[in-house]
Amino acid sequence: MMIYIVFLIFTSLINSNHAQAFYDATSCREGGNTLGTRYTCTNTTLTRSSCQTFLIFRANNQFTTISSISSLFRLPLHTLLELNHIDSPSEILLVDREIFVPITCSCLGAFYQTRINYTTNENTTFSDIACGVFEGLVKKITLVEENSNQEVIKVGFNLNLPLKCACPNNDYKYLVTYPLVSGDSINKVSTKFGISKDDILEFNNLHLDTTVYPETTILVPLKSNPMINLDVPNFQPPTPGFLSTNPVDKHAKAMKLKMVYIIVSIVSSTLILVILVVTGLYLNALNRCKRDIFVIPSTHRSSFTSFSTPQVGSPRSRLSPTNKSSASSCLSPDLLASIKYSLYNFTIEEIKTFTRDFNKDCKVSDNTYKGLFDDHLVLIKEIEFSEIRHVIDLHSKINHVNILKLLGVCYNESSWSYLVLQHPSSGSLRDCLTNSSSLTWHRRTQIAFDVAMGLHYLHYCIVPPYIQTGLCSGNIFVTSKWRAKLAVLSRNPYPGINGSSSFEYESFDALKTLEKEDILEFGMVLLEILSGKVKIESTLLRESIGFLGGEGSEGGCFENLKSFMDPCLKEDYPLAEALCLGVLAKACVENDPLHRPSMEDILKVLARMV
Repeated sequence: MMIYIVFLIFTSLINSNHAQAFYDATSCREGGNTLGTRYTCTNTTLTRSSCQTFLIFRANNQFTTISSISSLFRLPLHTLLELNHIDSPSEILLVDREIFVPITCSCLGAFYQTRINYTTNENTTFSDIACGVFEGLVKKITLVEENSNQEVIKVGFNLNLPLKCACPNNDYKYLVTYPLVSGDSINKVSTKFGISKDDILEFNNLHLDTTVYPETTILVPLKSNPMINLDVPNFQPPTPGFLSTNPVDKHAKAMKLKMVYIIVSIVSSTLILVILVVTGLYLNALNRCKRDIFVIPSTHRSSFTSFSTPQVGSPRSRLSPTNKSSASSCLSPDLLASIKYSLYNFTIEEIKTFTRDFNKDCKVSDNTYKGLFDDHLVLIKEIEFSEIRHVIDLHSKINHVNILKLLGVCYNESSWSYLVLQHPSSGSLRDCLTNSSSLTWHRRTQIAFDVAMGLHYLHYCIVPPYIQTGLCSGNIFVTSKWRAKLAVLSRNPYPGINGSSSFEYESFDALKTLEKEDILEFGMVLLEILSGKVKIESTLLRESIGFLGGEGSEGGCFENLKSFMDPCLKEDYPLAEALCLGVLAKACVENDPLHRPSMEDILKVLARMV
């Protein structure tokens, strides 16, 4: 029995190389090590500690000839010429022309790798080298680990590059490291190398429904000498019967853009019948809302003065109303009084207890903390004493399911005062997107719809209207039932509608301009909901959806859209809805505010999805 167990252990060691070729779907530019970040090995006498194999390197604007590529990898020029059937070392190669590079792959420590030295010829970054020049043959995190002494990469730095490779088991002769680019797929790679896609899937621990991404690598198992079919393009070919000239490329781009708008039009037209019913019901409710609002001329409006200022340090007591009510509140005195009585007046000692004396673990963002009040999670916002009355005035007019409720205040004239609001159990939308495994497509569309409903209410259902400037996934909160609530934490930023200032109708154009800024920020939230990317600069996120406007041609609109979507969704979403939401987001972030949709238009699109 003992001999049999030992035999099984030895067998597993011999086959361990095959079992550890996992595909790593994480971004080349992100930190963190996962299965497939580097191909692991077991450095024993029973496994192959080194082998002769190949990797694929594509010609690019920096390395345009076999001569320059041989210098990069420090290989004999004639070897690359013969292997890739190229006649001249100075022949200018097409961009993305795939070149076989012979390497010696060795098991060093726990990973298979082949090492080269790379000297930078310009100021650059780890990401640009790993994911740009070498297209994911090494990840940024690996470069950082291997070159920890380099903080800034300047011209002339000599970097150590441990490129990804692996040695095969006895079933295969070579494992070719293949960096994926936009437009690649398992089917396309199997066609290029003339092998079964099942072999690729099995060896890389992939499934048929697994999405592969640019700037990552797969291992191509070969049983004979490597050959590649260069006639299989990395991009979607143009319509048969036309030559691939520049005019045709422009026409193809225009046709793709036209097709996007046609598809969106078709999807939108199918929603009209349902939207008409929803819109009719909503407009009826909106009209009732507007009829209930009692608008006072600007000359008779006064600032909110119907909240009495409680004494600092008093026990937890509810704010007591005065007998005088505010005309600008647009609420009846009885209803306003009920709102006032629902607010607690907290002491500074209680605020410190809730936040564990403002412990950094309780800090949510700048000047904002979370804490426990009667076993309920609350949000605590630092605010200047002079601002509290304006915020209370604002919240006295708000009663909406998609806006956080103000629970109480803490007055402190000598330093910071505090607002205490409800804090939904799932935290902020940014937190949910960072750990987005539970955010299904339906939940994401519901959250987008809830945010739009909250903004529409602030814009059109309170007087004067409130503009939610600074909207982002960090101040949108999610309940345990995956419904969204906006945090309104400050007075209205629009100078014509603050506090005691009168709202002048001549400022309508300025107000509309600020509304368009709100819509721009809402569009950025939509892009984060689609992509799951919350730690990327807004400009880069906006540029990454250029394909929805016809920019670029590689891979086609739908393939680019799939690459843009959050990998945690695993393509478990309606592609037509994703495209529709993507086009809506792109419209919201247009540079020209006049080209951005209104909140009514946004609601019409989102209403059908929920």
